[in-house]
Amino acid sequence: MAEIFRAAFISVDKGQMEACITGGMTKVQAYRRIILPQAARNALPATGNIFISLIKETSLAFTLGVVEIFAEAKMQAAESFRFFEAYLAVALIYWGLIIVYSYLQKLLEKYLDRPYRT
Repeated sequence: MAEIFRAAFISVDKGQMEACITGGMTKVQAYRRIILPQAARNALPATGNIFISLIKETSLAFTLGVVEIFAEAKMQAAESFRFFEAYLAVALIYWGLIIVYSYLQKLLEKYLDRPYRT
């Protein structure tokens, strides 16, 4: 994540800060009003992809002792011998989470893209 945000800050042209200072803004104002919004817009897609990967990989947390959706389904399926139904339910839950998050990310990207539309 740090690499994503570092790359997002680097992607904002240095001339933006120079223009802000020339226009009479302080550095804090320039970062808050100009630099950070542009960096956030650049970092959003990669950050969203990382978040989706984390959602999909939560089943790895079970190895650390954290009981989550997949682990609970595994324990329930072991009791009832209905593995297919349990895993199908988990797959649908993960699919739903990803669909909802992807939709919210799309809305946020559209909102951040408003000033750049022609």
